[in-house]
Amino acid sequence: MVVIRLARGGAKKRPFFSIVAADKRNRRDGRFIERVGYYNPVASGAEKSLVVDAERLEYWKQNGAQLSPTVARLVKQSAAAA
Repeated sequence: MVVIRLARGGAKKRPFFSIVAADKRNRRDGRFIERVGYYNPVASGAEKSLVVDAERLEYWKQNGAQLSPTVARLVKQSAAAA
């Protein structure tokens, strides 16, 4: 099953998350199918903290991908801001 979830990157104490479509059996930060966006919780100033490619997200949802609870919350937050 394909799941859309966060994959952690960045340095210690400076998290950066990619929003990826991945097979559920793969590791959190392991192999993924496609990067759909990113989330930067420590963004400041003019930096964007959340970017999501809505077209690709809808494509994956139509093809049976499930959103993780955190990604669902972030997508809802992104839609409210737009």
